[in-house]
Amino acid sequence: MDRPWARVPSWVGVAVRPELSGAVDEIVTAVRAEVPDYARPLTGRFGARITEGVSVALGQFVDLLGVDESLTDTRVYRALGQLEHREGRTLAALQSAYQVGSRTLWRRLGGSATARQLPPEVIFSLAEALFTYIEQLSSASVTGWAAEESSRAGSLQTRRHALVELLSRRSPAPATEVEQAAAAAGWTMPARLAALAVHDVVGVAARIPSAIGADLDPVGIALVPAVDRTGWIERVAAGLGDRRAVLGPVVEPAQAHRSVARAQTAWPLHAAGLLGPGRLVRADEHLLALLLAGEPDLAQDLRERSMRPLVGLPAGAAARAEETLRAWLDAHGDVTATAAALHVHPQTVRYRLAQLRDTFGDALDDPAARLELAVALRSAPPAADAPSP
Repeated sequence: MDRPWARVPSWVGVAVRPELSGAVDEIVTAVRAEVPDYARPLTGRFGARITEGVSVALGQFVDLLGVDESLTDTRVYRALGQLEHREGRTLAALQSAYQVGSRTLWRRLGGSATARQLPPEVIFSLAEALFTYIEQLSSASVTGWAAEESSRAGSLQTRRHALVELLSRRSPAPATEVEQAAAAAGWTMPARLAALAVHDVVGVAARIPSAIGADLDPVGIALVPAVDRTGWIERVAAGLGDRRAVLGPVVEPAQAHRSVARAQTAWPLHAAGLLGPGRLVRADEHLLALLLAGEPDLAQDLRERSMRPLVGLPAGAAARAEETLRAWLDAHGDVTATAAALHVHPQTVRYRLAQLRDTFGDALDDPAARLELAVALRSAPPAADAPSP
């Protein structure tokens, strides 16, 4: 680390020390006048701390002149940065205070009778030593301020994580407990909210106004206030970037667990590309898929039973029969629409339907059986090449 004070003759410290008499008050007055965050009476802990900080800094600077040693012990100024953060002052205000202090001190030294008698090269070395010294003190305070900011942010996120977990419980917590947790997390409970399932949830929540997030297993959950009819959804989409996400239903805070559960149920389906191509999907628009996903064994049994007539067919014929059946059911029995969906001639569809009637018998004419077939066709397992989230 540079030590420009070592290049200043040691006798300079003795010469300028008397010039520093009264400098503490002058520097404090200048800082209070030029930095709004410090424009307050010098009473109590605040006054003692700022006065002591300036006094110690001046004494240490004079002692360093002519000494070839690094400024290694900056704990006082690191602690000062932490205290300034706790007092609510900004990093910009802290840095401004150091800048004003260094300018004020140099004006006093540079304009003194002692300084006018110093050789030019000594004056230059003294100026370099002073501004480097103040820069290192400032850097230590900035480090302390940043450490306190990081600690506060981490603690706040811990409390917000706890709040999301609390609201996600299937057995709702008492209202008083939720209110206390929300207050500790610094979060104003909205009248209505929705759960958002997404990876990198803390970063995403930071980009969505008034949202909080927690990195839960298997996917993060953010709680997003639903403050208007559609604008909030647009803000959610903007905060996602290119990430996939699932939005649960809008509920009151006491029912947040319902929105969380639905978003979590839909997440693996969306991650596998089974809920459409969009990045952001709403779980309530895919209730049948969620119903099937909620009872996978039951859905598999239904599929196996409904598709059993196709088991004896060759693989290609079975796949073609299933494709035709799905298109025909989706078209509500309209042969022309089915042909258009399959890109074949209507007569081809009629021929295939005749084969399907031979295979499935009366099931194609029974409303309940057709419903089971339609549901079974939508319970197919995820494709092997499904896109990643």
